[in-house]
Amino acid sequence: MNTSSPSPSGSSWRGGQGERPEPASENRKFLIARLSALGDTVCSLPAAVALKRGFPDCHITWAVDPRFAGIVECCGAVDEVVRVKSPWTRLPGRFDVALDLQGLLKSGLVVGLAKAKEKVGYHWQREGSGLFSRRVSPDPTSFHVVDQYVDVARAVGGVMDHAEFALTPKHDDVLNVRRKLKERGVVGRFALMNAGAGWVTKRWPPSHFAALIDRLHDELEIPTVLLGGPSDGPIAQEVIDLCKTKPASLVGETGVRELVALIRLASVHVGGDTGSTHLAAALDIPAVGLYGLTRPQRSCPYGQIDRCHHDERGLAFIEVEPVWEKVRAALQ
Repeated sequence: MNTSSPSPSGSSWRGGQGERPEPASENRKFLIARLSALGDTVCSLPAAVALKRGFPDCHITWAVDPRFAGIVECCGAVDEVVRVKSPWTRLPGRFDVALDLQGLLKSGLVVGLAKAKEKVGYHWQREGSGLFSRRVSPDPTSFHVVDQYVDVARAVGGVMDHAEFALTPKHDDVLNVRRKLKERGVVGRFALMNAGAGWVTKRWPPSHFAALIDRLHDELEIPTVLLGGPSDGPIAQEVIDLCKTKPASLVGETGVRELVALIRLASVHVGGDTGSTHLAAALDIPAVGLYGLTRPQRSCPYGQIDRCHHDERGLAFIEVEPVWEKVRAALQ
């Protein structure tokens, strides 16, 4: 199922693994094990939506690392969120199908210990996770990782032509984020930027971010808000120090659910191959992605590959000007 075409909306399912199953109303119980991390959890959500479409009356339980539970709580397709602190925990109840959407030992153990009639898994099975579930090969047209996760759901009756995330921020979180923005002088439209990433190779230079922030202010009079986790504080400060017009910062100031609300309120998001970039795409916010070693065809902000910039030599070789053009186009 290839829905990561060069158009922002993506394309439709092309077939490849038999006929699509007809929707059923059977009250089935599904377990999804996708414990981490933030971006990968976001990219897995359409699998739950596909199951809900195939079985409208089904009950979906999602096992997740407590740090990322807030993401799943905002997904309308998930009925129950179980915070898994140890993969050796046997989840209560019985399931018709358990899906391992992570392919690691920790997710494999959750599925392996679960009482389920059928157990299937994402095709890239590592650390022995393949011992606990049947590997589902992706559709030949499924280039993006989101589509490959959906293929696992489709293999057990899920229905989906174009991936949807069913992600909605909680009302209280939106109010809290609006208050935090107002306290920092941000009211109305704003650009959101994430200068951090788990890997140094996925970070655009601070000087480039600063130049983009100043240009947004000077030419469009649009303020910028920086986001990120507590560990992103030093890199965010580098950006701030290089700016002529200081951006507002919510780095380390939002929980995971508030992050969903913050991104939903933004007019555009700029960042590397990191969690907030995928979250922006899931919320249908224009996401300008900056890619080096990772391939955008597999991990771009879903359906927005046309907004991505890619240079295999590294992100430092991606100039400010073409990124500015994408940001300006998204804002206009």
